[in-house]
Amino acid sequence: MPDELTHRGRLLVLAICCMSLLIVSLDNTILNVALPTMRREFDASVSGMQWTIDAYTLVLASLLMLAGSTADRIGRRKVFQAGLVTFTVGSVLCSLAPDLESLVAFRMIQAVGGSMLNPVAMSIITNTFTEPRERARAIGVWGGVVGISMAAGPLVGGLLVDSVGWRSIFWVNLPVGLAALFLTMRYVPESRAPKPRRPDPVGQLLVIVLLGALTYAIIEAPSAGWTSPLILAFAGAALLGLAGLVLYEPRRAEPLIDLRFFRSAPFSGATVIAVCAFASLGGFLFLSTLYLQDVRGLDALHAGLWMLPMAAMTLVCAPLSGRLVGSRGPRLSLLIAGVAMTVSGILFAAFEAADEPGTRFLAYVLFGLGFGFVNAPITNTAVAGMPRAQAGVAAAVASTSRQIGQTLGVAVIGAVLASGVASSYAKDFTAASRPAWWIITGCGVAVLLLGAVTSGRWARGTAERTARRLEEPEVAATAREATSPSDR
Repeated sequence: MPDELTHRGRLLVLAICCMSLLIVSLDNTILNVALPTMRREFDASVSGMQWTIDAYTLVLASLLMLAGSTADRIGRRKVFQAGLVTFTVGSVLCSLAPDLESLVAFRMIQAVGGSMLNPVAMSIITNTFTEPRERARAIGVWGGVVGISMAAGPLVGGLLVDSVGWRSIFWVNLPVGLAALFLTMRYVPESRAPKPRRPDPVGQLLVIVLLGALTYAIIEAPSAGWTSPLILAFAGAALLGLAGLVLYEPRRAEPLIDLRFFRSAPFSGATVIAVCAFASLGGFLFLSTLYLQDVRGLDALHAGLWMLPMAAMTLVCAPLSGRLVGSRGPRLSLLIAGVAMTVSGILFAAFEAADEPGTRFLAYVLFGLGFGFVNAPITNTAVAGMPRAQAGVAAAVASTSRQIGQTLGVAVIGAVLASGVASSYAKDFTAASRPAWWIITGCGVAVLLLGAVTSGRWARGTAERTARRLEEPEVAATAREATSPSDR
């Protein structure tokens, strides 16, 4: 596919893929701003607000691997188009939701479509931009779109919520989704993996059990009780799902999750860093939205303006990080991200940034800087050391890690907050949120330490050895085919 495209054609493919990322990322940012309004209309609890976000990210995380491997097998453009249609239809349904339960269900339909977009788009980009430096810069642009969504989301969402109503936040997806669909049909060439993986229904089921049971246990534990039989049953189901994956997947010739990938220290590091970084993001947005609107009493638009410094820094730093990764590797970007996110968490947790506007402003700026630098090295590290035939699966693992992180971030931070709020947000929020901010700080420390450990010479050696092991079966299979009788 890349050889058939001019430089201008490759940039157009990148722009189309970025449009899909825009609507998926914008949807979550806008939704966070609308949470307090939706809570009042539906009389929802903290767990109800958590489910409006986590129902989406949970389905995304569960299906991303399946979508990536299916796209490699039947065609990336075909799956990408199906994702755009499903996501757009889901957005229309969300805007018509009569109650909280329906909204959660329609968010899951949206997520089914979203699962066919980001990993498939990243696979298209990886196979379009084959030169490492050019690919790193393309991924930097890709990460910059997250910054655009973060910058536009709070402002657009706040303006729509205050002027038209929260249902209008889902209308934004319609023109972008339809335009991306038309452009994909016209300009994106079809591509498939040379040796696509076979379906793994058992592995897919185990992933759903693991993520679904774990998320339910965390979100519902504050209300049901951490030691209640229901919560213990779901926690046990999550452990069984994890054990099943560890025992079953290595026995398959073509598993849903190839555990050999994790022999590469950079790949394993990128996976855990993605979980930690996006857990921080999910928890950060959740806490900030509730504080600004339910505690400070700001309307949706002014709450969005408060989050603009964070979004602006992400917008500026993401493409810079992409260029830095392309020229100097992922190490420096990861260290900058880890330091900035850690200091931001400390400002909130230890110095009561909630009561100091200047300190809160600095904390927002630092978090945006850190998050802007972390995205490009995650993606680049996940796919750079892998054979191109495995690009779809590797990109899907990276995208899955992001969604798992955001799911767990909202679940854990929301559960900690719910456990500490006895009567009202206005009275209990500062004390109840402090442990949550320390958790976010810990995620920043993890990004810093893992970035340092998994980006050095030793780590690169493990990546090279892993790539050779992954390529050996493909080379052997090709040799067997070449030497087999023609009438076989």
